[in-house]
Amino acid sequence: MGALVETESGARILIDTPTELRLQLIAAGVDSVDAVFFTHDHADHVHGIDDLRALSVRRNGPIDMYGPPDTMDRLARRFAYIFDETIRPAPGTSKPEGRAHSIEPGQTLSVGGAMVKAVALPHGSISVYGYRIGKLAYVTDAKELPDEAVKAFRGASVLVLNALLRSEHPGHFSISEAVRAAKLIGARQTYLTHLTHHNSHAALEAELPAGIAPAYDGLAVSID
Repeated sequence: MGALVETESGARILIDTPTELRLQLIAAGVDSVDAVFFTHDHADHVHGIDDLRALSVRRNGPIDMYGPPDTMDRLARRFAYIFDETIRPAPGTSKPEGRAHSIEPGQTLSVGGAMVKAVALPHGSISVYGYRIGKLAYVTDAKELPDEAVKAFRGASVLVLNALLRSEHPGHFSISEAVRAAKLIGARQTYLTHLTHHNSHAALEAELPAGIAPAYDGLAVSID
């Protein structure tokens, strides 16, 4: 439930800090990131945040982290040792360091030459962010796509879209709902993510329509 986007200029944008972040970064050979964008603060999307320690130590300074205002407020309180500059590590030790930035729905930021747009999406009773980064549309933990979101994501070449189960769920797209949402956006290629262990990768790959495929750990995609 996370992704790393490398821009044409070489800047690295991390989306969420899931619980296996350290293992995924090591496997991908990633030793630096320039910014982190959070979709929301549910545990499976943020509880790998301490794994940013080595990256902030390597850059000798805090990493800029962005997300919905309520998410960034809760993260700043839950992980005060990361965001509070007055909390210093003991001599001979280190800590992850981050600067929290709240962004509003529809706001667009420039990071490493890439434009990143925050798009509000319903996730059960709460709102989360999806992101449009150049030709990439990234949607996780969404239950529906409001008209404004469809407009924001149309024109993307690659769509990453959550699909939890075959059956309906109150906070996530089912697989069939995700397929319909993907067709609304019309990306050249869609990858379904956030799939549970109830789904067989091989079975899904065989039955999904052309242009839609299940994602997997370590998937790397070049976007024209």
